[in-house]
Amino acid sequence: MATLNVDLGERSYPIIVGAGLLGDGALLSPYLAGDEVLVVSNDTVAPLYLDRVTASLKDRHLSCQILPDGEQYKNLETLQTIFDTLLENHCSRDTTLIALGGGVIGDLAGFAAACYQRGITFIQLPTTLLAQVDSAVGGKTAVNHPQGKNMIGAFHQPTCVLSDTQTLATLEPRQLSAGLAEVIKYGLIRDTAFFNWLEVNIEKLLAFDPQALEHVIIESCRHKAQVVARDEKEVGERALLNLGHTFGHAIEAATGYGNWLHGEAVSVGMVMAATLSEKMGRLEKDQCARVRELLIRAGLPVTPPRDISPTDYLTHMALDKKVSAGRIRLVLLDAIGQARLVSDYPDSLLQDVLYEFAG
Repeated sequence: MATLNVDLGERSYPIIVGAGLLGDGALLSPYLAGDEVLVVSNDTVAPLYLDRVTASLKDRHLSCQILPDGEQYKNLETLQTIFDTLLENHCSRDTTLIALGGGVIGDLAGFAAACYQRGITFIQLPTTLLAQVDSAVGGKTAVNHPQGKNMIGAFHQPTCVLSDTQTLATLEPRQLSAGLAEVIKYGLIRDTAFFNWLEVNIEKLLAFDPQALEHVIIESCRHKAQVVARDEKEVGERALLNLGHTFGHAIEAATGYGNWLHGEAVSVGMVMAATLSEKMGRLEKDQCARVRELLIRAGLPVTPPRDISPTDYLTHMALDKKVSAGRIRLVLLDAIGQARLVSDYPDSLLQDVLYEFAG
């Protein structure tokens, strides 16, 4: 078992990574606000792990909320059902809301916790690789709007993130690959050596090698924790964690939420960002090729659906949260391991990339 810390002063919290942690009530107990607990999960994860979690909380006043599985349910209507359950069970401010699932469940439960009675305690129990390496850490919570992803939300930090690596054994290969997109992102934006390690070990990860997976979870969380500690509300450095996301969110919105997994869309978005970086003379051609090749080896797409037009991209990208003074800001690469937030790219080159990937 490994423990990292997200250093936010009085709101600091641990990220605990290891095998077989879900059934350990003693690990959870110090981070509960009181005796009232609502566990939020979905109809895919709950049959696998809910009994284990509830058994570890048997001495608490426990309620459960099981939601349908899928990005298409990450909306205000589903959020309302969590509020309904909290109110029907007369949950007080001492209630702890536990998110048991992937990124969708973490975002929904976290946003509900941020809003209910102006903020209650919540804990993240992420069960997908993407959630364990990225979305469960850092306090971003949100729901989608038909016009834009994660446009309605709040920053609300958990009191603990507990990542049981054994849950990854039940992931479908497509879900594992989607999580690897976020892992590769960390190498691209700030750790050349980690990217090099991924090039050597990607087959181990795809084979669900437990030691390799634990290594990438710990390394990814280490990077995320460092960035969040310095820039919790994304006013500067934290924006770099969105490499590929501006393009990727446009793909998710244009194709309909849930048709492309978040990591799949981010994979294509990173290739688009690398391509623009190369066209601008920032990124060497061979390094752009390495980005594309590693994503392919990870089982990820590197081209978007061909029916998304450049206008579609720009329409959705204009709603990106990094837009400033009407200008779309993009995370681009100077080299593998070096990224920056850029607003002075030539519009003509962005158009070239959009037309190239639109086919």
